[in-house]
Amino acid sequence: MLKNSTPRQIAVRAAGVISFAMVVAIFVLWLLFPLAFEWWVAPIIVLISFGVSYAVVLAYLDFYIYRKIKLIYKTIHNQKVNSDIKRDGVDIDQPIIEEVEQEVEEWAEQQQRQLRDYERFAEYRRRYVGDISHELKTPIFNIQGYLHTILDDDSVLEDKKFTLKFLRKAAKNVERLQTIVEDLGAISRLESGELILDLETFDIKELATEVIEELDLKSREAGVTLSFKPGADTGFLVRADRESIRQVLINLVTNSVKYGNSGGETRIGFYDMDSFILCEVADNGIGIPEKHLPHVFDRFYRVDKSRSREKGGSGLGLSIVKHIMEAHQQTINVRSSPGLGSTFGITLGKA
Repeated sequence: MLKNSTPRQIAVRAAGVISFAMVVAIFVLWLLFPLAFEWWVAPIIVLISFGVSYAVVLAYLDFYIYRKIKLIYKTIHNQKVNSDIKRDGVDIDQPIIEEVEQEVEEWAEQQQRQLRDYERFAEYRRRYVGDISHELKTPIFNIQGYLHTILDDDSVLEDKKFTLKFLRKAAKNVERLQTIVEDLGAISRLESGELILDLETFDIKELATEVIEELDLKSREAGVTLSFKPGADTGFLVRADRESIRQVLINLVTNSVKYGNSGGETRIGFYDMDSFILCEVADNGIGIPEKHLPHVFDRFYRVDKSRSREKGGSGLGLSIVKHIMEAHQQTINVRSSPGLGSTFGITLGKA
């Protein structure tokens, strides 16, 4: 009954109780001293006591509620008292305690969410730093080993054949180290929002053709054929950042070549989806087990770690692809079956 009462209702009830007590007291005094009171004085005294009690209780509640709410708001807000809670601003016709209680509960829930976010971020940072350390350690260790072998063994240094062999291996690891650093820089720019999209209209088929020509030598060395799917003869005009989408296609095609089988193929297809164009990069390579699919876009996540490191790369390619597509407010998805291959699809807005 009192839980959702307003200050005015509480004051009325308190004044009523006090007035009733006054009536009882007057009645007892009248019984004891019947000649000391006139009957018409009693109602006046009761009315006056009710009015005074009501005013005093209401003023006290007003002051009490203001002080309590001010203390609460000092606790849960960074600023001083909320602009709605002023000295003369307590609405005596509203159950303000319940409203503040609800706001405190919302504040507590928000604090819990922030705490969980901080904990997740701290865990993510620890894992991220560990991953970076692990990825950088391998090429640095290899470079160190090759150089020390040359410098510490005079016989190796005198043999130009072995010296060149070790220097080439060291150079390969330097290139891998450079790739990791460049991709880390790209990830950092994407996550911090520094990537400014230069939207333009272009033919996605024309861009895909350029990517195939650019990666033709690499694919031939891996024994993988690059081509278009049947029905992809006609291009589509899309609106996006051309260079960013080029990077997306390069990463997807490179990934398919890396995990493809010798004698296999990677094909690019386009599908009209009303307001969007679906672009798919499909291969018939080793495929991805189902348990790995939710993590393929995570940083440094590798399905086949030994094969990935053997082929080079930073482990950030698909993560960069995901961030670029999110910056375009578009989607990316993957379908895969072990032994049958994988298909990555991205959507782009029609021009």
